Amino acid sequence: MKYIDSYYSRTMENSVLAPKLKEKISIDVCVIGGGLAGVSTALGLVERGSSVAVVEANQIGWGASGRNGGFVASGFSQNPIVLIDKLGIDHAKRLYKLTQQAYELIQLRIKDVGEEIESPVHGTVNASWFNDPKGIHQYVDTMNSVFDENFEVWSKEKINEAYLTNKYFGGYLVPQTSHFQSLNYALHTAALAKKSGAKIFEQSPALKITRHNEDAGRWRVITQEGEVVANHIVYACSGYIGSLHGKLARATLPVATYVLLTESLGDRLNTAIRSPYAVSDNRFSSNYYRIVQQDKLLWGGRVSMFHPSQERLKSIMLNDLLSVYPQLKGIKAEVAWGGHMGYARHKMPQIGQLEPGQWYCQGFGGHGMATTTMGGELIASAIAADEKNWLEFSPFGLDYVGKPFGPVIAQLAYWSYQIQDAIKVRLHN
Repeated sequence: MKYIDSYYSRTMENSVLAPKLKEKISIDVCVIGGGLAGVSTALGLVERGSSVAVVEANQIGWGASGRNGGFVASGFSQNPIVLIDKLGIDHAKRLYKLTQQAYELIQLRIKDVGEEIESPVHGTVNASWFNDPKGIHQYVDTMNSVFDENFEVWSKEKINEAYLTNKYFGGYLVPQTSHFQSLNYALHTAALAKKSGAKIFEQSPALKITRHNEDAGRWRVITQEGEVVANHIVYACSGYIGSLHGKLARATLPVATYVLLTESLGDRLNTAIRSPYAVSDNRFSSNYYRIVQQDKLLWGGRVSMFHPSQERLKSIMLNDLLSVYPQLKGIKAEVAWGGHMGYARHKMPQIGQLEPGQWYCQGFGGHGMATTTMGGELIASAIAADEKNWLEFSPFGLDYVGKPFGPVIAQLAYWSYQIQDAIKVRLHN
């Protein structure tokens, strides 16, 4: 299946030119899923000397990995303060450090790559919809002192000079964030893995996983026209796992989220935004956005069980944008798209082992792109070097997400979050 129409597919560089699997191969590890989690795992494995095959149902980065907002940062969807309360300060710091190390590794992997992957502007402003300067200062102080960050508090006056909206009441700058053409980054990571010896197959959906008849310690991954026999398998399908593995599917909520690309705004952009930094706000039902191609806005947000038409989606996302920047009324959308992100109930990635030789690396929706590299490194080091860092994620298991009613629950939760946001605005502002 071809890539959907999006900013990413329109500005895509070279594909990996991976064939369809039409033979039986024997390998150390078979990775199922060619998104960022899958190709990051494959790259980590071949760098450690393992032989690897990746089987992807569509094309590399076809799913959430090639459709997201392109934000790359340390941390998780779950608030790190919550992690301290749940796990204790030392465990929370170790988890957060893993994402910081992943961020640094990503920078090494793209150091010789130009703007076809990474925006030259680093930094993201977290903008507050709530008039709570004390809370902002407390949070920034905790992040800087406990997690070794260098966040910078922005006053209401400073943020309103940079972003000309009446919605923001201060915030903070996160300097160590970057922004990707996410599909190109997925393709780049796959190309690095392939160059190091990984075998990558597209249009080769895994249809069935069984034990090997002659060697019970090995696995058979059966595709439409081929088969992979492996010592280990890694499920890296997340929101697109379907019915391939029941326990993993029941723990993964595939929720649709949306992104819009505006037309070129020219000088009109300066009537709304006078800062190069990307923005993410602090509501439960938040928006995130950044400037691409000099004068276009890439605007993302929403969680839904619905699948609007292209024109309807453009209208929905433009209305969200204009609710923040009404001075841009009359602008047009160039393209809008959606994708299924894989979410877990506990708002943390799901990284672990089902049984000896069966691994999973999923649930990266809402975390930004660094966690997929982190997950790939943890699984790769566990398989190839018997390292145990993946056990740090043991408290975050495969909680049932309410299927087949999960998408309905997610939609109701999103609506409730919007109500909570509205109440909080009234209380604080």
